[in-house]
Parts: sequence; C-alpha cells; structure tokens
Amino acid sequence: MAAKISAHDVLELVLDQGSYVSWDTTPVDVRPDEKYGSDLMKAAEKSGVDESVLTGVGTVRGRPVAVIACEFAFLAGSIGVAAAERIVCAIERATREGLPLLASPTSGGTRMQEGTVAFVQMVKIAAAVATHKAAHLPYLVYLRNPTTGGVFASWGSLGHITVAEPGALVGFLGPRVYQALYGEKFPDGVQTSENLYRNGVIDGVVPATRLRLLVHRALRVLIDPPATPTVAAEIPDIEIPDVPAWQSVMLSRRADRPGIRHLLRHAATEQVPLSGTGQGETEGTVLLSLARFRGAPCVLLGQDRAGQSALNTMGPAALREARRGMRLAEELQIPLVLVIDTLGAALSQEAEERGLAPEIARCISDLVTLKTPTVSVLLGQGTGGGALAFLPADRVLAAQNGWLAPLPPEGASAIVHRDTTHAPEMAAAQGIRSLDLLRDGVIDAIIPEHPDAADEAVDFSKRVGEAISRELRALTGVPESERFAARLARYRNLGLD
Repeated sequence: MAAKISAHDVLELVLDQGSYVSWDTTPVDVRPDEKYGSDLMKAAEKSGVDESVLTGVGTVRGRPVAVIACEFAFLAGSIGVAAAERIVCAIERATREGLPLLASPTSGGTRMQEGTVAFVQMVKIAAAVATHKAAHLPYLVYLRNPTTGGVFASWGSLGHITVAEPGALVGFLGPRVYQALYGEKFPDGVQTSENLYRNGVIDGVVPATRLRLLVHRALRVLIDPPATPTVAAEIPDIEIPDVPAWQSVMLSRRADRPGIRHLLRHAATEQVPLSGTGQGETEGTVLLSLARFRGAPCVLLGQDRAGQSALNTMGPAALREARRGMRLAEELQIPLVLVIDTLGAALSQEAEERGLAPEIARCISDLVTLKTPTVSVLLGQGTGGGALAFLPADRVLAAQNGWLAPLPPEGASAIVHRDTTHAPEMAAAQGIRSLDLLRDGVIDAIIPEHPDAADEAVDFSKRVGEAISRELRALTGVPESERFAARLARYRNLGLD
C-alpha cells in the first residue's frame, strides 16, 4: 500500500511554492490526564506537528486559498476539542476574509480519549462550513486515505466539489469497528473512493499530484471575473427556413446530432466535471459541470443524449442531480445554464415509486424561483416533463431543429387519433418547432443550423457556446428583482395574448 499523504504533502502539492502562511496557534488546553497527555506528546514527536490538523493560507497560481489539512500520523487524524477549535477558527477567518476554502481530511473520526465532548465538536465544524457557504464562498474537499466516522459525516461531506484520493478508504463506520461490533468483515470494495464515485456520493477520484490543477480549474470558474470576449458573441441575423415540424423531429433524432458533450468539448473554455446527487445516486442521462463559455462562468446542467436510449430515460435520480446543480449555482452565485435534449422522463414502476413526478415539480419550482441568472437551451428533443423541468429560465434559446412538446408526436397521435401515423400532423398542429416556440413567446431566440447540426457539429457547438456567452453577459447587469419579475411574467402571461 502506498504511503499516506501527509498534511505537509498536501500544502506542497497544491500551493504555490513559498506562499503558505500558517494560521495555527498553540492548541487549546484540553486538560488531559496523565495517560492522554503522554499520548499527545508521543503523537507530536511521531508526526512533527502539534495537533491533528494544520490550517493557513497560500496561493494557487496567484489566487489566495485557505487550507485545512489533517495529519493522520497524529493520533490517526482524530478530532478532539483542540483540533475542532483550530478548524473552526480557520473556517471563520476564511469567511471573514472572503477566501475560498480547501479542506483535506484524513481521519479515523472522533478522538476517543475525549469522548462525547469531542464527538459533538462536529456540529460546530459543520455550522462553520454552512456559514462559509452561506457567504457564497467556495468550499472544496479532498478526502484522503482513510476518512471515516464523524469527519466524513460532517465537514468531509459538505463540499461544493468533493473528490478523493485513489484507493482511499472512505466511509462512515470504520471496518475494524464494524468487525468488532458485528463479528464479521465489512464487505470488500464498498468503502472505497472509486465505489463512492460510481454511486454518486463524490464527484471524482483524483491523484494528489492532480489536485492543484483541479483547484486551479475550479477557482477559474468560481472566483475569477468574467473574461472580456475577443469577438462579439452574436447570433447572426439569418432567416430561419419555414420547414415542417416533423422534419425537425426527424433531424433531432439523428444518432450523430451533437449534444452537450460536443458543446463542452468545442465551446467551453474551462470545465470541472461533477457527478451524482452527493446522496448516493447517479444517472448517465444528465451531465453536471462547472464551465466557462468564452470567459463567462456558469454551472452547466444538461441532458446527455449519449447516455439515453428508449430503455434508459431520465429517472428521479437525474432530476435530483439537476436540483443539486441548481443549489450549487445559487450557493456560489454564478449563472446556471441548462441544456434540454431528452427522449422524456422514465416510464416505469421504479420511477413512479421513487418519486418521478414530485421531482419534476420540485425542479420546475426550484428553477423558476432561482436567484441566480439562468439560460436554457433547447438543443434537440424536448419531450414531456423531463424537458419542462429544465425550461423556465431568464433567457430561453432553441436550436433551429430543437422542439418542445408534452409528448413525442407519436404519443400525441395515439391519444388523439388512436394510431401513430398522424404524428407529422400532430407535430404541426401542436406548435412544437423552434419557429412556433419563438412566435408564442416560449423561447427568445433561435440558433441557426446550416442546414443541420449533425452536418456541422463543431461549428454548431461553437455557435451555441457563443449564444450562451452572449446571454450570460447580457444578464449580468440586470438586477435580481427585475430578472425574477420578468421570468415569472413570461409564464404568467403565456398564451393569453
């Protein structure tokens, strides 16, 4: 097994050389008994540090960042009153000074020598983190091997972005404790960083040598001011051809039509992929990322056509992941960009029992009342409640062959005509194509295709990126109250003119 990464290793790997300044003072006196006092002295001699955590400030490519790093060599990184006080003081100072915070725990949890008083310290640490996040300041977490117990169940699980060291033991109940309590070994492969990533608990698995790059990219999106574009991002004033709605439906279903992954690859100037709900759920039908489009930062949330099929459509977990993206945008006070490109929400017993309809309702409610600027892009198919959950934004754009309908045209035909052969007729009658949506006030602008996105995937993706950038910049100077009123007015008056 590879050697454990020390607190000093974290500081050296992440921060600019020579930039670290410690915030630590002499640990508070916990009045240890003779045995515990001896343990503390031996731990200091063994680890070379005076407590199980180091705190301070440094820079990452010139950007100031507060850092909290556990030292496992000091009593297994356990957290007692003195360590908790040091952590909370550092978090509170980072909040006062308006600094992003990187926390890197590695710990067996509560310091057993101090008992319940130490255990309850996790509450004040979690409260300090919550206050930091309420100040709209980034909180990044890097879990090292091992991170268990109350540390993982408090400040180790509250990050806006949470990643872990490869192969790290990460879990609530340590395997040694489990075996002692239950008389059997904890199942292999469960409490690993890789398994938690696969199950949507953390955002990724990152070697320590790549942590600096991840922090740099995250801070580029989260704290750097929007860059000035070198070229004006304008949608050309091109007449959109008046083609049948069914033609757009057919073109939107082409297997080679570019989706959100093309958009990120060809139009985003920065990206930090995120994953899952953070609560043990993940689906391949949605994609969540921090990104910049022509220098304009955002949380990007979109339906991923590459992860969808007739047998794999959006379920409740995808919508809960979407709501995580909405919370991130609001907590970090950066715009939210949504991409609609869906076959529709899942139709299954499992989806019903896990709350599909309520999650659609919550998505719509959260999105329409979100305080941060929002831009929605109808990139391809826009079927049913799954599409509607991503729609109500300050500005809504549509690709030329994007469309929005309560059901696929075949489904509408089955209801009205009791067959699917009238699908083209229903597509025309329901006003689902981009030109109809623009006429009816559902969208604000159309992004041209020349003549079909699948035939110009790179250029089309760049065109979408330019349109997103333009809208984000236009919304930046609009007061929140004005944006919110206009957003509500759009849907309050839709269809009444």
